[in-house]
Parts: sequence; C-alpha cells; structure tokens
Amino acid sequence: MEGMIEIPPLSPAAVVWSAPPAERAGRPLLVLLHGYGSHERDLFGLVPYLPEQFVVAAVQAPLAPPFPTPGWSWFPIEGLHARDPESTTRAAERFLEWVDTETDAEVIGLLGFSQGAVIALQALRLQPERFAFAVNLAGYVDAGPLPTDETLAEVRPPVFWGRGARDEVIPADRVTHTVDWLPAHVELSGRVYPGLTHSVSEDELHDVRVFLDKQLAALATAQDGSGSADGSGSAGGSGGATGSGDSSGSAAG
Repeated sequence: MEGMIEIPPLSPAAVVWSAPPAERAGRPLLVLLHGYGSHERDLFGLVPYLPEQFVVAAVQAPLAPPFPTPGWSWFPIEGLHARDPESTTRAAERFLEWVDTETDAEVIGLLGFSQGAVIALQALRLQPERFAFAVNLAGYVDAGPLPTDETLAEVRPPVFWGRGARDEVIPADRVTHTVDWLPAHVELSGRVYPGLTHSVSEDELHDVRVFLDKQLAALATAQDGSGSADGSGSAGGSGGATGSGDSSGSAAG
C-alpha cells in the first residue's frame, strides 16, 4: 500500500537463546518480545525467573526508532504512521515469518512487554491455533479488527495480562478497549498491580511464573492423554492486567 511504512524482516542473528540447538528438540519454546526502544537482551534477563522446561528465545524488533531514541521498535509510535493497525499487523507477520523459519517447536508460547506485548497478541490473533498461550505485560490489543478474530474466540487460548495501576505510558483508551476485548476472545487471567508504573515487578514475575507452570502442567496432561487440560491458568486474580518493578524495555506500544 502506498505510503505504508516498510517493516523489514527480523534478523536471525539478533536472537538470544537459552539453549543451543542440540538441547531444544522436544521442548516447549517461549519467545520474548521486548518493548519500544529496547533490545533482545533486556527481557532475556527474566530467564532465571521462568520455568527451566522452556527453551527461551528473545528476539530483536526490526525497526530503529528515530534519533535519539535507542534500541529497536516493532512499529512507529510517532508521525504519520503512529500506531497504525496496518503497521502493527505487518510487524506481527514479520514475527510469524521468523517463527516459520527459525524454529520447529511444536509448542510455542509468547511473552511480550509493552509494544512487544502488542505484537504477541497480534500474532496470536493472526494465527490463533499456532500458539499455546500469551503473556501480555503492560501492553494492549490493537483496535483494528482482523478476519481471524472469530477463530480466536472459538479457540480461546490462555492469556495472562499484567499491568500497573500507575502506568501512564499506555493510552487509557487502549487499556479500556483491551479490558473489553480480551475476555470475549481468550481465557483471560491477570492482575492490576497497585503503585506499579510502566515496568515489571517481582510480584508480577511471581504471577507470570504461576501462569507458566500451569501451562506446562496442562501440556503434560494433554501429552499423557489423562484428561483435558485447563489451559486458562490464572496467575493470581482475574480479568485485569498486571505490571510492576522494573525489568523490561521502555515505552509505548
């Protein structure tokens, strides 16, 4: 489309893995997507807090923000293309291309912070049956409708949403839309963390760990064929969104 910003492919070289190729086979993959102005090694610092059963891959967003903002971004948040739904979808499609070419994992979960969480949720919307779950930390659902949203509402994958009560980075209208939209399309769990700004806290990481442990338990149950797995896995609280502390990349999504 004329005038639409070009989103380049993700760089296979700009990925941090928790395990070498020889140790990845047969294990679930958890992909980390950083926020605006950050980089792939930022969220990789969360690995010690995550279940060791996962192979973790932290990817780098494909765009360089305008000077003087450091790091990388998934889509523009300034100028003519600011938070344009087309750019959000194209960035998510680029991420899906990376998934297609760089991993053959059968079970894939997503964890994003801020703008990275927007891409994680957009990828889940584009391919609802591709991903086992998503963790949305201080992000939101893009307001533009997608033709696959009806399928997502049928599949209803588990999603954890954590956000801070004092997060002033994500616009209020996007939070309101996400509050209304997510429960109608996914099995939602999460918390709003009092006093938390646009960041991640130890309380939130604890809740994320509980959520991820429940996804692993559901996976094990499904693989054993010993009954249906409850993929919804709440991590303390319901329906809202989390956030706390400080462990991930910068600003808006």
